[in-house]
Amino acid sequence: MHRLGVDEARRIAVRAQLLDADRPAGLLGVVDRLAFLQLDPTAAVAPSADLVLWTRLGAAYRPEELRRALDVDRTLFELHACVRPMADLRLFRARMQRAPEYLRPREWLAANRAFAADVVARLRADGPLLSKEIPDTAAVPWASTGWTGNRNVTQMLEVLAGRGEVAIGGRRGKQRLWDLAERVYPSDVEVLPFAEAEQERDRRRLRALGIARSRTDQSSVEANDVGEAGEPAVVDGVPGEWRVDPDQLGRTSTGRTALLSPFDRLVHDRRRALELFGFEYTLEMYKPAAARRWGYFALPVLHADRLVGKVDAAADRRAGTFTVAAVHQDVPFTPAVTEDVDAELAALADWLGLALRR
Repeated sequence: MHRLGVDEARRIAVRAQLLDADRPAGLLGVVDRLAFLQLDPTAAVAPSADLVLWTRLGAAYRPEELRRALDVDRTLFELHACVRPMADLRLFRARMQRAPEYLRPREWLAANRAFAADVVARLRADGPLLSKEIPDTAAVPWASTGWTGNRNVTQMLEVLAGRGEVAIGGRRGKQRLWDLAERVYPSDVEVLPFAEAEQERDRRRLRALGIARSRTDQSSVEANDVGEAGEPAVVDGVPGEWRVDPDQLGRTSTGRTALLSPFDRLVHDRRRALELFGFEYTLEMYKPAAARRWGYFALPVLHADRLVGKVDAAADRRAGTFTVAAVHQDVPFTPAVTEDVDAELAALADWLGLALRR
């Protein structure tokens, strides 16, 4: 059982997420180390995946690199709103073959077998296609009280992607192009036994996080916990047991200042962020403007091994401006922190190609 000070635990988390002063060299190395990039259509500042990559790679990163890796080089693949290294497809093949069958999808699929066959046949004949180019022949509509209600083609494509029958083969503008998985994925992908693949995913997740709970609050995109990966640890002043990546123990690093996407994995597990960093955060874009404390798409501010505040900012590409409405200080900024945050805001505006407005 490793005993860690909370400062050391924070440094491990920051270093594992490639947020220390030693910046990584390239796109593929970053995605491999982070295990995945979460996609989200919100672009109040920039698409989250691009913002995560800029935070690690700096001004040299260009969004077209990500598009090329996905659509042309096929060194990355997209599945269920995440971008992952193509080399990790082997960790999902067994899961695709088992295709976990929750009750409602199983019943819906049973009633729509002909619809599923229609979708696959249409892609085989004419793919790649946008979802709106695929006829809806559902016998039973997808029922939901949310935005997915009656979005039958989209839901069927997601189900078939989870089963490894179809895949996202590119994009037309911001819209996904769907095709048969056999045309998108390599044909020689190893299929690991299910338990082995799940354990390796836990190890990959811990490598990206550095320190995490064995079991914790779940995310709709990717689990926040790591099972029995790594080694057990306790953190001074924080109740309960953790799992730590032993490769991170005993290492030293220099911190830096960074502006994070709200979907950045350093802060995505809100409970872990509160326990290790004392950082409270809620994504407030779903709240009425009057109820927001920090802003529509507030960017968490990392300084060395501390999360010290949030920046309420937005990009207006039509007006050519990047406007900072407020910088919320969780702890009083020293002059040095203020200078570093100002420099990061200027660097972000420059990368966006927009004029900074304060």
